[in-house]
Amino acid sequence: ATMTEYTSLHEVSGTSVTAPVDYANDFVDYMNASVSQFHCVAEVRRRLLGAGFVQLDERKVWSLEKAGKYFVTRNGSSIISFAVGGQFDPTTSAFMIIGGHTDSPVPVLKPTSKLMKEEHVMLGVVGYGGGIWRSWFDRDLTVVGRALVKTSEGRVEHRLVRVNKALCVIPSLAIHLSVGDERTTFKPNLQNEFPPLMATAVKESLWRSARSAAEGGSSSKNSSISNRHTPLVVFAVAQSLGCAVDDIVDFELQLCATQPAALVGVCDEFISSGRLDNQGTCYTATTALIESLSRTGELANESSVRMVSLFDHEEVGSASAQGAESPFFNDVMTRISTSLGADILSIKQRSFQISSDMAHAVHPNYSARHDPMHKCIMHGGLVIKHNANQRYATNCVGASLVREFARIAEVPIQEFAVRADSACGSTIGPITATQTGIRTVDVGPPQLAMHSCRELMGADDVGNSIRVFVAAFRNFSELNKSLEVDLVGQPDPFWSEPGNGWGQKTQDC
Repeated sequence: ATMTEYTSLHEVSGTSVTAPVDYANDFVDYMNASVSQFHCVAEVRRRLLGAGFVQLDERKVWSLEKAGKYFVTRNGSSIISFAVGGQFDPTTSAFMIIGGHTDSPVPVLKPTSKLMKEEHVMLGVVGYGGGIWRSWFDRDLTVVGRALVKTSEGRVEHRLVRVNKALCVIPSLAIHLSVGDERTTFKPNLQNEFPPLMATAVKESLWRSARSAAEGGSSSKNSSISNRHTPLVVFAVAQSLGCAVDDIVDFELQLCATQPAALVGVCDEFISSGRLDNQGTCYTATTALIESLSRTGELANESSVRMVSLFDHEEVGSASAQGAESPFFNDVMTRISTSLGADILSIKQRSFQISSDMAHAVHPNYSARHDPMHKCIMHGGLVIKHNANQRYATNCVGASLVREFARIAEVPIQEFAVRADSACGSTIGPITATQTGIRTVDVGPPQLAMHSCRELMGADDVGNSIRVFVAAFRNFSELNKSLEVDLVGQPDPFWSEPGNGWGQKTQDC
């Protein structure tokens, strides 16, 4: 079937589902620009500036206005954006938050990555997070990240690094040379068997000679960088930045597959890409925030603060100056509340957060790994994630709100829980809920191959998430008025009715 024929078969309430396809194409473009957590924040920043948001500086005092749109970054790898309702009331208003994270499991270059093995120039790397490291073998890889660069004026600039060339590869061992369990169980030793191959020693020597001749015999004076990293990678980074090697003060680099994100499948129904966990949320939450403000007078008539918080370092526990466990989240909310004359403790108790991180879709080849009652499928709707041991922050209050947002958005909901005999991952939801006391629910679109170098999700699920998030931003303020938990309207009949054996009637809270 062509895409047109596919679309014609999927009509929802008379509305064509071409919108998710449009979102999917834009998301692919976003993914191809967002190759690291630093590029992610830069791309989100670019889109926010294009939508009229104003960047704030944490080092300065904030003076915020009602109906204002703002964002702030920390470390260039975390970003919080928000829009203040024009009807903000310090005594009744709240934050409506969608949270996610910017980082993904990747191999990162060691502080000293220069490595020579058997006359081959290698890169010393270490795994960041819990990646499926075997998936990085036999792929064309390059380096991305950030660098600090000296300018001619003597300043030091923060610059994004992306070398648009396949620089290295991690080759597999031939099956003929494998022994014992290696033929059936592939579990590489990350210290000895994971370093990427960049060049042969002979070719590097020839390259050095050619470069020295081209530069008239002069050599780099940046001994720190040159001593710690092979000149091949330093020179490639300098070329990508358009600067001299000697101008590079330092850098933080990680590996990235050169294969671009793409729509795949007969009907373009899947998105294949690295870093879907959790760039999926960074895109959908930011897009939803911008779209939720698109109607004329939308923000002027809003009473809440609509917010998107995207943190670094979730994959390694969130404990950093810019992670979800840092003061960053509380700092921003406190400064907003102070600027608008609201009590931070009260406003947080009126607020709500949707923690969005990718969810596990049922794997058709490994369906027994999933709980039979909680098998979620791609294109089946947004997933609400549950865990009795608080690995997710979901309870019936938060889940009920999300189901209502989804009903308004006409998006189906799926429920996920791991098998009773299985361990469960976690995300920023329990961490930020613990740090702030804000009601929180964990959700996410379903995907396959989580933490692989190449992951897979449903194309329509991008639009599904956006529509639910837009509904949340637009309807939370009104729905929040009708939901009471700690001030109970009626007592439990068992405790209050005469004759239950307790001898007296309890009183309402």
